Amino acid sequence: KVKKTFNATSKEDVLTVTEAGALLGLTKDEMKVYVDKHHLTKVSIMRSNFRYLLLKSEIDRIIKR
Repeated sequence: KVKKTFNATSKEDVLTVTEAGALLGLTKDEMKVYVDKHHLTKVSIMRSNFRYLLLKSEIDRIIKR
C-alpha cells in the first residue's frame, strides 16, 4: 500500500526491500545488509522510522552489472 501511494505521487519508481531482494536473489534481511553496505538511497516512509523503499533505478543499475 505504501509503495502504491508513493508511486502515485512521485515520478521516481520505487521497490520494497523484499522486491529488490528478489530481483537480486537475496532475502529481505540480506537485502537490508546490502543496502547499508553499498550506501543505496533509502526513501523514507512517512510515520515510520524503520521502513523504507528503494529506488528502482539504482536496483536496475546493479542488475545490469
